Amino acid sequence: MSNTDRPAPVWPRSARAMRWLRVLGVVPPALLLTALLLDRLFPLHLPAPDTGSTVVLARDGTPLRAFADSDGVWRYPTTAKRVSPLYLAALLHYEDRRFYRHPGVNPYALMRGLAGGLRHGHIVSGGSTLTMQVAQIIEPGSGWLRPHTFGGKLVQIFRALQLEAHLSKAQILDLYLNHAPFGGPIEGVEAASWAYLGKPASQLSRAEAALLAVLPQSPSRLRPDRHPEAARAARDKVLKRMRDLGVWSAAQVRDAAVEPVVARSLRAPLSAALLAERLHQQQPLARRLVSTIDADLQRAAEDRVTAYLSRLPARTSAAVLVVDNATLEARIYVGTAEFADPVRLGHVDMVRAPRSPGSTLKPFLYGLALDDGLITSQSLLVDAPQDFGGYKPGNFDEAFSGPVSAAEALQRSLNVPAVDVLDRVGPARFMARLANGGIDLGLPDGAKPNLAIILGGAATRLENLVGAYTAFANGGIAGAPRYTQQQPAQPRRLMSPGAAWIIRDIMASNPADVEGAPLAGAINRHNSVAWKTGTSYGYRDAWALGVIDRWTVGVWIGRPDGTPSPGQYGAVTALPLLFQIVDMLPQRGGRPHAAQPASVRAVDICWPLGGAADATAPAQCRQHRTAWVLDGALPPTFAERDLGAWTAGLVTLRVDGRGGRLSGACHASHERTLQIARWPALATPWLSVDDRASSALPPLAPGCAADSLDVASPIRIAGLSNGASLRRAPHSDQPLRVTLQALGAQGTVQWLLDGRLQGTSENAAPMTLTLAQPGKHTITALTRAGAFSSLQFDVAG
Repeated sequence: MSNTDRPAPVWPRSARAMRWLRVLGVVPPALLLTALLLDRLFPLHLPAPDTGSTVVLARDGTPLRAFADSDGVWRYPTTAKRVSPLYLAALLHYEDRRFYRHPGVNPYALMRGLAGGLRHGHIVSGGSTLTMQVAQIIEPGSGWLRPHTFGGKLVQIFRALQLEAHLSKAQILDLYLNHAPFGGPIEGVEAASWAYLGKPASQLSRAEAALLAVLPQSPSRLRPDRHPEAARAARDKVLKRMRDLGVWSAAQVRDAAVEPVVARSLRAPLSAALLAERLHQQQPLARRLVSTIDADLQRAAEDRVTAYLSRLPARTSAAVLVVDNATLEARIYVGTAEFADPVRLGHVDMVRAPRSPGSTLKPFLYGLALDDGLITSQSLLVDAPQDFGGYKPGNFDEAFSGPVSAAEALQRSLNVPAVDVLDRVGPARFMARLANGGIDLGLPDGAKPNLAIILGGAATRLENLVGAYTAFANGGIAGAPRYTQQQPAQPRRLMSPGAAWIIRDIMASNPADVEGAPLAGAINRHNSVAWKTGTSYGYRDAWALGVIDRWTVGVWIGRPDGTPSPGQYGAVTALPLLFQIVDMLPQRGGRPHAAQPASVRAVDICWPLGGAADATAPAQCRQHRTAWVLDGALPPTFAERDLGAWTAGLVTLRVDGRGGRLSGACHASHERTLQIARWPALATPWLSVDDRASSALPPLAPGCAADSLDVASPIRIAGLSNGASLRRAPHSDQPLRVTLQALGAQGTVQWLLDGRLQGTSENAAPMTLTLAQPGKHTITALTRAGAFSSLQFDVAG
């Protein structure tokens, strides 16, 4: 039978067979069937696309933190499209120029390797293609697959053919790019580029591309961080090959060869470590997590925090969160001073740790009071010792200032006025409004909303505060910070646009003296920042929150274990760091500061009544103030609590021709009506002589019975003369002590030394005061009804 009479071979027609035919070409059916049988008996074990290490990326793709897989391997998924063409060129021309033309093996190279093996008794030059290298890399139990033995080489060849039968060239190349060994726990070119060079594989120079192309040949011997000279020699060999093949010009190679081999100590990136851990915990199966963090700003912020904390007491940690107001995306997230530092408890994420907020909630309280029509920006409040049903708050510096505006009370973070305003708004309602805006306050077990929450008597988180403070840049709408672009925005109305604008204006006009801490002109340089500080009880938490057009910034400093840091508080500890962070932020972009809303206008008002100046009689307008007024509301000065006969506000009296006060049924032939604008009783010790006189009631006319307008009987301080000079006994190191009485007082008497509360006494009981500091001093005795007496004295040094 002639050849032309023989029947054509019957080829299998399955998809698997067709793939093998594409690789093997025309082969005897028996060989094809053998390949199919082996393919079925020994299937490929390809890495699953969703297995391996996890990398958390910045918004531009920069790795922030790598989480090794179960084998301790760091691998950053990539593809040929995301790798530098220079690297691909160096890899393919040095390792496998015929990669796109061969079926997985290079017969010429194999014959050359076989001949060398026969001469030496073992494989010297394996002639491995890139596909064969991938086969070696991904083969499970590759310890028995030794390419430098004849048996191992045969298995490697079969696996390479399998790869070509099942995958495209692009898929095989991507396997190499992701799984090639680069020394230590590093696999894949993207991980190697970041670990050794600190840059993405898309930005490699020719010298760097050549280095990474040759490194997998002997990753331990050529590691650039340990053996730079060996790595350089291998790199230059690749460069020479690229020149000889005409891929790169001689000039390009000469310039590349000049580059030194500089590699970082092998380490995975570790920036925004706690945020990366948080995102990884939320999506443990994801392999690439893209955050909203700006890599450059994050690194700069971490460096600032490290340098700043070097001067603070041991065990001090810090947290910084910066949010883009327009998108609510976080650009900086520093959860700890030093990640994993056991001394600073660096594993604790202080961005989301519940802490006492100190005074940082006060802007929201005053904003709510504006929306309720309770105050204007210049409403008269009283900073004096007060009792709110047994709760007796004091100020941070233990001093009192008497009559203050709402704006001044907020800027100086005065406690008594804030408690007074909260008492009128209602603690439960205030907490509900905060919760609606994203601030959930945690109270002790069994506790109900109370007045202490405005001074830090609850717990919240830095991220909640930062999200809420964005309301001052977004027309009263707050929102939770976003850490990935997939995280939905959750805008919430916290206050009206007008209230947000007024409070921001107040905070942006803060003076240079905050909570008693002079800031040496720092405020003047940052007058565009609307800021607020806070300090929790016992110096446990120092806060600073700041808002500018584009950014909202939050800073917390303290000890994660909650132990006190005496002398460390918001204005001197957290605020300077906040200004440093603001200085490094780009100012362009974002939303411009909103124009003054139509609901806000400036109105001249009068103290002590609080009404419009043009509607108040001149005699009743003791002080003029220009106030921001919301929706035209001009509320009167707060009514006083439980002060008995004292009546603040506008009092209308009948007087006789001599000015004597007529009470009850008492009448005179020449009666007239007199109106007096009275100051709040507790403000009296701080008033000028003229303001005090203008608020005083005229004496009763002869023969008229006492009326309900009489205040408590006048009191007098006994035990020390006005203008006295005191001196310590000779050779004594004990501080001076004086014992005083408030003669004529009824009820509780509060004793103030230079405006600072020293203690209380009852009726005319004696009170002993310690006078430790030399200089001029003022002692004031003040009853709850407003009766007071003051005297000045001097303590010699």
